[in-house]
Amino acid sequence: MNIVFFGSDDFAAAHLKALIDSRHEVAACVTQPDKPKGRGWKVSGSPVKQCAGEHKILVLQPTRLRDEVFLSQLRCLDSDLFVVVAYGQFLPDEVLAVPHRFAVNVHSSLLPKYRGAAPINWAIVNGERQTGISIMKISSVLDAGDILVQEKIAIARDDTAVTLRTRMSQICPFFLLETMDTIEKNAYTLTPQAHEAATFAPKLTKELGRIRWDSKAEVIYNLVRGLLPWPAAYTFYKGKLLKILETEVMDKDFSVVSSGEVTEIDKKGFVVAAAGGGLRIKKVHFEASRPMEAHDFVAGHKLGVGFRFE
Repeated sequence: MNIVFFGSDDFAAAHLKALIDSRHEVAACVTQPDKPKGRGWKVSGSPVKQCAGEHKILVLQPTRLRDEVFLSQLRCLDSDLFVVVAYGQFLPDEVLAVPHRFAVNVHSSLLPKYRGAAPINWAIVNGERQTGISIMKISSVLDAGDILVQEKIAIARDDTAVTLRTRMSQICPFFLLETMDTIEKNAYTLTPQAHEAATFAPKLTKELGRIRWDSKAEVIYNLVRGLLPWPAAYTFYKGKLLKILETEVMDKDFSVVSSGEVTEIDKKGFVVAAAGGGLRIKKVHFEASRPMEAHDFVAGHKLGVGFRFE
């Protein structure tokens, strides 16, 4: 089939590469406009743009999807199918009407759970032990289209949003290619979602990462895992931002100390009391510094037992 691919990040680029290596033809890639990134704010293209460029594929970067020039370009591509993976913008009806068949979206959850921008992160933040991939026909309502295929994927106890996302980027392209074969043969079925069971995974914000030490230790543990690499869970040490990168739940009674209080220091890091338990902090990233082992942070900043994080 003749495909137009919509995507932006490295997760999307993994799916694009699978399509390029398949027997299908990628006529063009649509991705977000170039943006400044990094400390130097150097303008650079998305991972999808970079992948497309390496394979001499046409790249379109509209600022408005309803722009008539862009829509005319899409129509000239004579595409059978649009494939959308982590594009970052909702496709309006004018775009959805262009392909001969329809548009499909690869979504990183078992829909209707976790509709929205950050399904992998929220699944971990909420302590889920299972997620999955849903490939759906795109409808006029965000992430509410009929399902073509779903596959379950286990979330390991020590998975972070980074490790789970990496694993899914290796698994999901295979299911996309299988689904495209069924579409090409008209052998697919469409299953409506149970909309009443929908939950949502909104965009992440920096404010979400602020640790409340009076939360349960397990809740903080999941927050740390789910918010990597951005915005990261964080607290403050003497007025400066301290990102918490890795923790371990401690099965001890910390009821005699205040939440947020440092109770132990050892070679593995330091332990902080929380509700219903405590957390050993193993890796941190202190403001204006580099990520480091928590023990090195203790040694360099003279953190002691009894200090209380707010």
